[in-house]
Order: sequence, then structure tokens, then C-alpha cells
Amino acid sequence: MGLTSQSTGTSVLDSELRIERTSSGDRVIALTGNPNVGKSTVFNSLTGLNQHTGNWPGKTVTNAQGRYRHKDTNFIMVDIPGTYSLMANSAEEEVARDFVCFGKPDAAIVVTDATCLERNLNLVLQTLEITDRVVICVNLIDEAKRKKISIDCGRLSRLLGVPVVPTDARNKKGLKELMDAVYAVAEKHTAPKPISITYDDSIEQAISIIQPRIWELADGKINNRWTALKLLDGDPTLLSSLEKYLGFDLLDDTELSDLLNTAKKHLSDNGIQPGELRDRVVSRLVRTAEAISNDTVTFHNTRYDSTDRKIDRILTSRALGIPIMLCLLAVIFWLTIAGANIPSGIIADFLFGIEAKLTELFVSAGAPQWLHGMLVLGMYRTLAWVISVMLPPMAIFFPLFTLLEDLGYLPRIAFNLDNFFKRACAHGKQALTMCMGFGCNAAGVIGCRIIESPRERLIAILTNVFVPCNGRFPALIAVGTIFIGGSTGGAFRSLTSTLALTGIVTLGISMTFLVSKILSKTILRGLPSSFVLELPPYRKPQIGRIIVRSILDRTLFVLGRAVAIAAPAGLVIWIMANVSVGEVSLLTYSANFLDPFARLLGLDGYILMAFILGLPANEIVIPIIIMSYMASGSILELDGLADLRQLLVSHGWTWLTGVCVMLFSLMHFPCGTTIWTIRKETKSMKWTLASIAIPTAAGIVICFIVASAARLLGLA
Repeated sequence: MGLTSQSTGTSVLDSELRIERTSSGDRVIALTGNPNVGKSTVFNSLTGLNQHTGNWPGKTVTNAQGRYRHKDTNFIMVDIPGTYSLMANSAEEEVARDFVCFGKPDAAIVVTDATCLERNLNLVLQTLEITDRVVICVNLIDEAKRKKISIDCGRLSRLLGVPVVPTDARNKKGLKELMDAVYAVAEKHTAPKPISITYDDSIEQAISIIQPRIWELADGKINNRWTALKLLDGDPTLLSSLEKYLGFDLLDDTELSDLLNTAKKHLSDNGIQPGELRDRVVSRLVRTAEAISNDTVTFHNTRYDSTDRKIDRILTSRALGIPIMLCLLAVIFWLTIAGANIPSGIIADFLFGIEAKLTELFVSAGAPQWLHGMLVLGMYRTLAWVISVMLPPMAIFFPLFTLLEDLGYLPRIAFNLDNFFKRACAHGKQALTMCMGFGCNAAGVIGCRIIESPRERLIAILTNVFVPCNGRFPALIAVGTIFIGGSTGGAFRSLTSTLALTGIVTLGISMTFLVSKILSKTILRGLPSSFVLELPPYRKPQIGRIIVRSILDRTLFVLGRAVAIAAPAGLVIWIMANVSVGEVSLLTYSANFLDPFARLLGLDGYILMAFILGLPANEIVIPIIIMSYMASGSILELDGLADLRQLLVSHGWTWLTGVCVMLFSLMHFPCGTTIWTIRKETKSMKWTLASIAIPTAAGIVICFIVASAARLLGLA
């Protein structure tokens, strides 16, 4: 099972990056910058609600486009994924590079952070090597002022040779001046003369060998100096993108190939081996950025970041970092679980009220009973359960999770867990995607896009299901309260239930490390890659933007996929419960068939069938078990835990059954929404099947061991 660009969803970006222009006068503006510089804030402040999102062609990288009108000109703002460089070490960097180089934007805005300008100048200089139609946005100027950092933007503009505009995008300050500069560049009212980076003599000589021939072949369509440097570097992704953009392969030209070989030999003769060229280039960019920063940035208070560092000494310490992280996650879980009960009930009452009206409609129309059963009791009722149970927890969890992200805490979580993932030969950023999985595994899988390495991204995707999503928490809480907490009673009941749930979550995290290590040593062998982990300054969160972003981009996106799967699955559940073979329903027949195997796992046939039929959403597993035990033809739910306990115990449940149900709920195949998401993200059926088989096999093995051990010890 090898990795390919197709199997990991990292195929080369189509060179034709089409942007829909409503008229020839529209101007396309690329908005790029490092992560955590406020680029999205600039984008949102300019475009407001006039925006939409999608995926780059051939990429699992999200883009956003928006419209802004300035000086009677329509500007189409394209929000390029945040990236630290244009060296194409990741899908995001490849997208950013290709759009700036081949997307034909009329101008590019490079957003930088005024509090750490030197670090951001690396991307600025790389962009200026590709195009001269650039405007530098020095954002977060208010934070820089608060930290007593001053920037001479006029001097910076003269050194870089392009317009530089200070902004405070959160408060919409400086945006008019920014767009004035963009307008001038896009309409060619100014002629920027960007700084020219001069490399070592041997590198400059190698560039001069092949640069004239590139100019002849490309006819000025691309920056010939930058292209010469990249050909010497031997970047395969760039060669592919160049071929699509130009319509031919530059290296098919015999003369250019010969010149390129001569240039590479010249580098080698001067002590620059193929693997060293990029290091030399990056070193020169870093030194240039440092020199420019020293000349334009003044720190009036050298301890401007002392408060952030004091907080970090606590939140990222070896002793307190992980305990604080677990406590914060526990608070989020508690708020999600406790806060979702009331809105879940309201939504359920509303949706089932509609069901009653639909039933009246079918009866008045004289529709056959089987049609009413299939469409209303099957499809609609399942759909209603999924929406009423999934929507409230996600609507609470995702804003809370996004709040931590906006505060700047999520990179600290990755920092705290990086060593554990390194030991598992996985990527430190997997900590972030794992945390997202607590809200929804499908969202966690989508979040794996932030991992640059295809191998490590795939490990994160395959193991994300080992952390319980909000769909599994209702079953875990109910079963844990009845069979674990119920065994103690009194004041210790809630404490025992909480410890049981905490233990399950901890086991899921441990399984993530274990399975990641196994995968990295077997079918996904490789060394863990290094990555830049920026600890951004702590910032005041924007509550309104958090709510909008988490609801629109995460909650409704995931819910939409769940709904698309739940409706047909509800039809299947109804058919199995109502169609009989002889006098036995298909559901009972299937449960009896699975029962011997299920008993080995500490379960029974109906429980195992409930997990299988609960494929569309984990929330409906318990209702299916209730439906099966009560021989009902449709999904239903009891009024309280006492009624549920009585029903389960009467059908042979013991503490061992409860433990095994919790274990199998933690470790079994992903829900339909997550499976669909994995298929779209990996673009591979074999990895999708692997994502189903791996957690299911783990659940079977662990449940079998626990059940067998309990029986051998006479505990069950």
C-alpha cells in the first residue's frame, strides 16, 4: 500500500486557476501571508458577506473568494492559504506559489504581522522574486503600538521597492489606504521596482547561464530569473505546473537541458551540491530580511512579549502543560454535553411535531401504510434524530474550540503533545486534528490538511476516529452512568461516571499514539518530519467572527454531510425492522446470525447490529438497540435512564456488557459522514477501507480480551 499523489489527495494544482470575472474591468487580487497575521481578518473586513469558499482544482486545500468595490472598480479578493514560504513543501505552499505565479492576479497583497515583521519578510521577499505587482500590508499595527514597537513604513517601502501600508484590520483602520495602493498597482498607475536579491557569485553565474534561454522559450510569460533558480533547485511540482501553464515542457528543449546541466556542473565545481542550493538561497533571504528589519523596526521595550512568555511558562511547562490542557478540554466537554440538552430537546420537539403533521398529511391523502413507514417513520424520523442530537453539541463545541484557536492556545496544545507524536513517528500537528475529532471526526479529518507530509497526513486521517466525537458521547455517558456510576451509587455516582468517561477518552488518545506508531513502522514507514510551530501572541478573540466561522465553516458543513447519509440509512433501518423472513424480521434474523460472534466480544447480536445500522450517525445506536429490544418498527427513545437501565438489564446486560459497549463505541468503524470525508480527502478507496478496518479490528481485539479475561477470572 504505497503512497501516491492520487492516494493522498496531493495531485498537482491545475495551472488554469480560473476566477469568475463579471466584466473585463474586474481586478483579481491575491491575498497571501503567514498564518496568524490576520490575513483572514483583512479578507473578511474588505469583502464582508460577499464571499464564497471552495477547493482548489485537484487539491484538498480550501480557498475563499470575495468581492470589494473601490474607486468604481470591482476587486475579486482571493484568500490564499496561509503559508510560511513559497518553496512548495506542502499543498498550501504549492497553491500559494502557483496562484501568484500562474493565476494571473492583477496584484498581490502580502499581509504581515507588525509585531514580528522580520519573520514575515521571508515570504515577502520570495513573493517579490516572482512578481513586482505587490503591496505589503503591515497588519496588527495596534498590537505593535501596545507592545511599543514602531515601524518606519516609508523606509520599508523604499527598501522593498513596493508600497507598504500599515493597517489594523480588526478595527478597519488603514484598509482604504491599502486599497488605494492596490488600485494603483493593479491599474498600473505606479511602476514598483522591487528589491533584487543577490546570491553567491557561483549561483548568480549559474542563473545567467540558463536565464536567456528561458526568456526565449517562455516569451516573457514567467519571471525568467526566478524560473532559472527553481530549475536549478529541481522542484518537480514546479516543473509540472510550468508545463500546464506554458503548454509544453521546458526541459524538452535540448539546448535548455544542456545549459541546465552545465549550470549544475558549475555549481558542483564550486562546492554547491544539489541538496545545498536551497539552503544557500534560504540563508540569503533570511539575512536580507534581518537587515531590512533592523533598519526599519524599533523596539522601544525589549520585553514587549514578557507577558506572553510568562503565560507560556505555565501553559507549556512539562509539569502543568498537559494537566491544564486536559482540564480545558474537560470544561469544553462538560459545557458541550450540559449545554446541548435543552436545545436538543427543543429541536427534537419541533422536528417530531413536523413528523406528526406529515403523518396527518399521509393519512388524509390515503397513502399506503408502507409508504408512510418508509418515508416518515424511516427516513424522516432518522433524519430528525440525527439533526436534533448532532446540531446542538456541534454548535456549542466548534465555537468553543474556535475560541481556543482565536486566543492562540491551539498551537500550545500541539507544542505540549509534539514529543508524544514524535515518539509515535507522527506529526506534531496531529494534536490539533485529534482535538477537532472530539467535536466531529469528519471535521478532524478535514483538519488534517494542515499537515504537510502526505505520509503523516494519512496517519492522522486513519487514527482520528480513535477519539470519541460528540455523536458517541451520549451513548458513552448513558452507559457509563448506568453500569459504571450506577454500581457505586450515592454521592460518588457522578464522580465515578466522570472518571469512566475520562478513562475512555484517555484510552482513545493512547490508542491514537499506539496505532500511529504501528502504522509508521509498517505500511506507512518513514521518519517524522520537522515543522515550524509558531506560538502566536495571545489575542483578544473576536466573538462574532468566531460564531460565524464555526457555524458556517464547520457545524453546517459537517451536518450537511450527515444529513445526506442519514436519510437513505433511515430507509434501510425501517426496511430491516419491518420486512420479515417467515415470521422473523430481517433485523432479528441478522442479529441472531451475529449473536455467537458478538457474545465473544461481550455484546449480543442486537448491539452489534445497532452499531452496523448506526453507520449514518453514532447518535442513533442506542435508539436502534431500544427499537430492537422492544420489537418496534421504528426508532424510538425512552424517557429516562431508569427506564433504559430496566430495559437493558432485562435483556441480559451486565457491567461487562456496559464496559464492552463503551469500548466498542470508542473503537469501531467511522460514521458514514466521516467515511465519505475520508474518501474525498484521500481520493483513494483502499485508504478509505483501511480507515474502516483499523479501528474495527482494534475494537474487536480489545473487547475480546476484556470479555475473555472477565470470564476467566469469574467476574462475569
